[in-house]
Amino acid sequence: MKIAIVTDSTAYLTKEQYEQNSIYKLPLSVVIDNTVYLEEVDIQSKEFFKKVKTMESLPTSSQPTTGQIITLFTELAEEYDAIISIHLSSGISGTYQNVVSVANMMENIAIYPFDSEISCSAQGYYVLEAARMAKAGASVEEIFQAFAEMQETMKAYFLVDDLNHLVRGGRLSNGAAMIGSLLKIKPILYFENKQIVVFEKIRTSKKALKRIENLLADDLTIGYPIVSTIIHCNAEDHAKAWKEQLETAFPDVRFELSHFGPVIGTHLGEGALGMTWVADRTK
Repeated sequence: MKIAIVTDSTAYLTKEQYEQNSIYKLPLSVVIDNTVYLEEVDIQSKEFFKKVKTMESLPTSSQPTTGQIITLFTELAEEYDAIISIHLSSGISGTYQNVVSVANMMENIAIYPFDSEISCSAQGYYVLEAARMAKAGASVEEIFQAFAEMQETMKAYFLVDDLNHLVRGGRLSNGAAMIGSLLKIKPILYFENKQIVVFEKIRTSKKALKRIENLLADDLTIGYPIVSTIIHCNAEDHAKAWKEQLETAFPDVRFELSHFGPVIGTHLGEGALGMTWVADRTK
C-alpha cells in the first residue's frame, strides 16, 4: 500500500523536510486587514510580525477550507492508496474535524485523520515519523501504533510575553490571564486534554525556562534517547542562545530549532518561547 502523509502548516516543518520526505501540506490562513494570507505560502513569519507591529487590532486565523482539502486529497488519490492526515489539536482548531468530514465524504481513497492533540514541532514529530515509516513500507496500523507510543513520551511546554493574545483568541481562560497580569507571573503553559492550560505559575522568565530544563532532565533519567526542539516566536537569537546552553548541559540530547509561525504566533504573541521533546525513534 502506498501511503501519502499530509499535515497542516502549523507543524512548521522546513521546506527541505517537506520535499525530502514527500510530505504534503494544507496551509492555515491569517487574516490581516481583511486580506487572507496562506501561512508560509503567501506570508512568512518575519513579514507577518512586521505587519502586526503596525496594526491596531490583532489578526485572526482560519482553518483550511473543505474545498482545499478535497482538492489535495483528490490529487493524491491518483497516486496513493491511502492518506494519513496529521493535524493540530482539535481543541484549538477545527482543522482536524474538517478533515474527518472530508474523509467520510470521499470514496476513491482511504483517509486516516490523526488529531495530534498538540501543535508545532511536537505535531511535526508525528509527521516525520509517519513519513519515515511509510517510506519503509509500514502499514497504516503500524504507523498509528507508533503514534500511540510517541504520545507516551511527548512533552511540550512554553511561555508567552503577553497572555492576552491567547485570551482574545479564545485559547486560554480569562482567569489565567488575570492572574498573570495582576501578579506579574510567567506561567508555563502546556496542552492538556487538547487545550492550552497553565502548567505552573512561575515568577520570572528565567525561572520558568529553568523549570522546563528540569522537566527535561527528569525524563532523561528514564533512560530512553530524546530529541528536543526549541521553538520561538520571532525571537531567534534568544532561542539559539538557549539551544547552545542546553546542548552544553544535556550533551546526550539531540536539539533542533523551530518557530511559531503566523497562525500560532497570532495567539501566542511575539517573543513566546517553548521546548518540546519525545523519545528519539531514529536511534
